[in-house]
Amino acid sequence: MTKSPSFLTLENFRLECGATLSEARLVYQTYGKLASDRTNAILYPTSYGAQHCDIDWLIRADSILDPSRWFIIIPNMFGNGLSSSPSNCQDCGLSEQGFWFSHVDNVRAQEQLLREVFGIEHLALIYGWSMGAQQAYHWGVLYGDRVTRIAALCGTARTTDHNRIFLQSLRTALTADPTWNGNRFEAIPERGYRAFARIYASWAASQAFYRQGIYYRLGYTSLEDYLLRAWESNYRKRDPHNLLAMIDTWLHCDVSDNFIYQSDYKKAMGAIKAKTLVMPSTTDLYFTPEDCAAEAALIPEAKYLPIPSFWGHRAGNPYQNPTDEDFIRVAIQKLLEE
Repeated sequence: MTKSPSFLTLENFRLECGATLSEARLVYQTYGKLASDRTNAILYPTSYGAQHCDIDWLIRADSILDPSRWFIIIPNMFGNGLSSSPSNCQDCGLSEQGFWFSHVDNVRAQEQLLREVFGIEHLALIYGWSMGAQQAYHWGVLYGDRVTRIAALCGTARTTDHNRIFLQSLRTALTADPTWNGNRFEAIPERGYRAFARIYASWAASQAFYRQGIYYRLGYTSLEDYLLRAWESNYRKRDPHNLLAMIDTWLHCDVSDNFIYQSDYKKAMGAIKAKTLVMPSTTDLYFTPEDCAAEAALIPEAKYLPIPSFWGHRAGNPYQNPTDEDFIRVAIQKLLEE
C-alpha cells in the first residue's frame, strides 16, 4: 500500500516576490530508509504540472533511483496543487496581483524540510528533470557546500528568451479563454485547456516522434486521440490557476537573481561545487542541447552527456521509453559511484 504524503508547515514564510504566507505548506513523499549517518539522501523535486505520484515511477530497484540503497525525498513544488498553491491557499495569487513563487522559495522550503524534519545536512544527489533540474541548479548555487552531486536532465539554470516565448504562448492561450476576467477564471476554461495542451504537445516531443508515429505504439488510435488522452486530459486534472503559477515560476527562473549573486549569472554558475551531470535530450525543443552545453561549460565539475533520443523533452522522463530509461539509469549509477 502506498503511504500518504507528509507535509511541513512553514510559518510566516516570506517569498521572493515580497509576499508573506502565514502558513506555507510543503507536501512531500519519502521512499526507502534514511541511513543512521544520514549520508544516503537524494532530493528529487517535481517538474511542471507534476505531483510526486506522477514522477515516482523511476524509484525502484531496477530503475534509475534504487530505494533499497537510497533515501529519496520528493518535495512538491509550490504551485503544483499539493504544496501551497492558488487552488488551496488564500494568500497565493498570480503575477497579475504581483505574486509569484520563485525557485529560491522552493529550495529554501526544501532546505528547512531536510534540516528540521530529517536532520540531513548533506545530499548525496539532487536529481531533477525539467523544472526539477532548475531547482537542482538553485540548490547547487545557494547551498553548494551541502550538495555532493547534481543530475540535471532537460533543464537550464536560467530561462532563455526562446523558452520564454514558449511559456508566454502557453499563458496567453490559457488566459485567452472567455472565462478569464483578467485576474481569475470564472469557470472551467474549456477552450483554454484545449489550446494549452496542443501547444505543449507540439513542443514537448520532437518532430521525429510525430513523424514516426510513436503514439500508435503507445496505444493511441490517432493523433487526435493522443492529443486528447495524453495531453489535454492530463492538464485538465490541474487547476488552471496552478498552471499559471508554475509558468510564472518558470519565467522567473534565474540562479543569479537573488541577494547573493545579484544577477551575476557566470559567477553563480561558477559557484556550483557539486559533481554535475548535465543531460539534455538531443531533440529537446525548449531546453536545447546548445543551451545546456553552454551552461555545463560554466560549471567547474560538470560533465555534459546528452541523451540520444527522438522523444524530445520527454526523454528526460522516460516512463514509456525503456531505451532512454536505461541510458539515464547507467549514467546515474556511474555518477553515484564517483
